Amino acid sequence: MKFTNGFWRVRDGVQISYAVQPRDVRLSSKRFTAYAAVQNVARRGDTLNAPLLTVDCFSPAEGVIGVRVTHHAGKRRPGPDFALGEEPDGAGEVRRDGAVTELTSGPLTLRLDEAAPWALAFLGADGRELTRAGAKGTAFATNDDGAHHVLAQLALGVGEQVYGLGERFTPFVKNGQVVDIWQADGGTSSEQAYKNIPFYLSSRGYGVFVNHPGKVSFEVGSESVGQVQFSVEDQSIEYYVIAGPTPKEVLARYTALTGRPALPPAWSFGLWLTTSFTTDYDEATVMSFVDGMAERGIPLSVFHFDCFWMREYQWCDFQWDPAVFPDPEGMLARLKEKGLRVSAWINPYIAQKSPLFEEAAALGHLVRRPDGDVWQWDLWQAGMGLVDFTSPDARAWFQAKLKALLDQGVDCFKTDFGERVPTDVVWHDGSDPERMHNYYTHLYNRTVFELLLKERGEGEAVLFARSATAGGQQYPVHWGGDCWASFEAMAESLRGGLSLSLSGFGFWSHDIGGFEGTPDPSVFKRWLAFGLLSSHSRLHGSTSYRVPWNFGEEAVAVARRFTLLKHRLMPYLYGAAAEAHRTGVPVMRPMLLEFPHDPACRPLDRQYMLGPDLLVAPVFTEDGEVEVYLPEGTWTHLLSGERVTGPVWRTERHDYDSLPLYVREGAVLPLAADDSRPDGDWLDTPTLLVHPTAEPDFTAEVTVPDLSGTPAATFAVRRDGTGLRVTARGTGRPFTVRVAGGASATSTDEVAVPLD
Repeated sequence: MKFTNGFWRVRDGVQISYAVQPRDVRLSSKRFTAYAAVQNVARRGDTLNAPLLTVDCFSPAEGVIGVRVTHHAGKRRPGPDFALGEEPDGAGEVRRDGAVTELTSGPLTLRLDEAAPWALAFLGADGRELTRAGAKGTAFATNDDGAHHVLAQLALGVGEQVYGLGERFTPFVKNGQVVDIWQADGGTSSEQAYKNIPFYLSSRGYGVFVNHPGKVSFEVGSESVGQVQFSVEDQSIEYYVIAGPTPKEVLARYTALTGRPALPPAWSFGLWLTTSFTTDYDEATVMSFVDGMAERGIPLSVFHFDCFWMREYQWCDFQWDPAVFPDPEGMLARLKEKGLRVSAWINPYIAQKSPLFEEAAALGHLVRRPDGDVWQWDLWQAGMGLVDFTSPDARAWFQAKLKALLDQGVDCFKTDFGERVPTDVVWHDGSDPERMHNYYTHLYNRTVFELLLKERGEGEAVLFARSATAGGQQYPVHWGGDCWASFEAMAESLRGGLSLSLSGFGFWSHDIGGFEGTPDPSVFKRWLAFGLLSSHSRLHGSTSYRVPWNFGEEAVAVARRFTLLKHRLMPYLYGAAAEAHRTGVPVMRPMLLEFPHDPACRPLDRQYMLGPDLLVAPVFTEDGEVEVYLPEGTWTHLLSGERVTGPVWRTERHDYDSLPLYVREGAVLPLAADDSRPDGDWLDTPTLLVHPTAEPDFTAEVTVPDLSGTPAATFAVRRDGTGLRVTARGTGRPFTVRVAGGASATSTDEVAVPLD
């Protein structure tokens, strides 16, 4: 929200009070509270009839410093609040030297100098200033209609770039943008977002998390061009500055605070196929799709039933449409016999025609208006109500309906919607409606995920979720929402996914071919390669089917090629997935995550690293022309074997069965022998594809996980004279070592491979 009219003036009807002078500091061993006057105090009378801001400074975890700015502390706080992994006694250490008070937590220090004008300076481990809340950095604002906002500004350095703030489809670098953290069902072609996260990451090696679940307005160098401003309509604002110095370390600390992603099951990394949305389908249609994929040699892992598995006007009643699916248990069993998992679409809305509406209303499980009436409208479903997930009984009721589907044979759920949440309502637990608007999706996805954990067990729970807020990364997987079937939408989807990955989300997917409309075959084929080189891969559309043969035989070949390739890469990909689960570093990584010191990587939004060692540049043109940047080092194209020395920009041209897919120098890629499924036995004669550096003391190590993500075998690689020596630990089974572009050898424990 903008409060000023240019740099010098305040907007009409707005009054702003800025912290200008420290007046007192109270210390404890691990935190301090400062009091800031909003006018200079030259004499005692200046302390009268004027506000005083309370500024609490603390450290909830190592490398994280929190600041809470409060105007009036007596406001009731009904919640909800983000659940944070804070250390009970705090993690900071306070020291005072004259007028200077410092709070240090790991590599991060907050400094306040009482002898100077009000400013909070945040310093890195080397003493360098990362950012500061300076002359206009701590304030509150009121306007003529009675609204009260608290705001903060943190300085942007010269050339500093800002990323994240959720799955945003606007430009990847957020400088110059206005971003409102407010859930909306706006598709992928607008400034609105399904996944709004009040966290941003800076190219200077720190992050900022605003600990407020409601609407947070960000002005990223857009009101004051040298500042990131964030504000809330409240009496206080709380924000955390999170140390790096690398972007990976920032994400690790942020996800330790807000929650690390669960590890999705390995089978979920295979290809998903859906009925599409409004298309006609029955069991015969479904089986024709499944059999058609098998006949064409395209392995399928998951089949998804979209909305119309239920009866029209009755979403959700969680009952199969008997006119279309008269034998759901038998059908699900027949799909299981073909080796498939099954996904079913749901949303948190109950249509009035659904038999569950009356039941839920009578039990008090639907959100109500202040006058006690059930909140209803006709958008999406006629007369629909909204399940009140703040009620434990409503959550249990909802889970019981889903459990019946699990008992029938459904394996996972697509948790659609959750963004259109009203604010003119009363919640069961008394939550503030404005704070609940964004947070609702968290309760929704958590309710479903916890049921899957209980019924399917650790490591088998997976969602396909659209909406999320901070902490939602704990319940993967998330997909990018409704996009058009065009190259432009393909590119904007990638931008959104990369922004989400810099917001703490480890796993992300999108609708291959686009959702709205029917893609041109060229769009579909290019999107296939991109989709099957994402963490999760789903064929889905709105009004038309997405089976590859509808787009020509070449599309069939492309789908087959990249599905089989993804299966071969699964030991490597699942290792990256286990890393995301363990550290919060995402599977799909913007280039700046792996190359933070290369300024050319910072704005790149049309390529990414898939795990630590694979560079992927999707093709967004029909003729196959694509620009790709390769950072320093030698890169080897995985499909062609071509070697390129970076740093270099290249313009390449690729047929539909290829794209820029480069392996980083020094990488050891473990490849599965079985490419028929994503969850095979990865230690059954794997191949280690080694890309050694030229250093005479080159060493590398790679771990192959089992299906639980636990390390199952480790392979140590070292240069030994004129060759490579690879030693295996944890397996006594044969493995093959192949040097990129060179020789190969097979052994069960140790193998030597000559180098050219």
